[in-house]
Amino acid sequence: MVKEINPFLMFVGEAEAAMNFYMSLFADSKIESLSHYGAEGPGPAGTVKQATLIMQGRRFEFFDSPVRHAFSFTPAVSFAVACESAEEVDRLFARLSEGGQALMELGAYPFARRFGWVNDKFGVSWQLRWV
Repeated sequence: MVKEINPFLMFVGEAEAAMNFYMSLFADSKIESLSHYGAEGPGPAGTVKQATLIMQGRRFEFFDSPVRHAFSFTPAVSFAVACESAEEVDRLFARLSEGGQALMELGAYPFARRFGWVNDKFGVSWQLRWV
């Protein structure tokens, strides 16, 4: 029987920075576990070997790949964030778009009173909505 299914985010040297950034955005976030590669590798010493971040009560797995890949994150998979107000959508959009890229600008859409879609500076895609 499956115990749990969690998003797994693979970075190359930026996993811990991403975790700290997300903790600054979402209240009640916390690192549940964090281990780093040592001098023995296979990843560079100090990068994330395995980590679990709890955001809004959900587990997200983080990892720094010791191997460079020809792929990264894609907007085909994004995190949908239901916000309690238009102001919260605006706040998150502003912070997540710093160094990132807006995919759909903030606005009213037929499916939400306030919505914005952004790739953050790490390439992770976020859809922010107030319905």
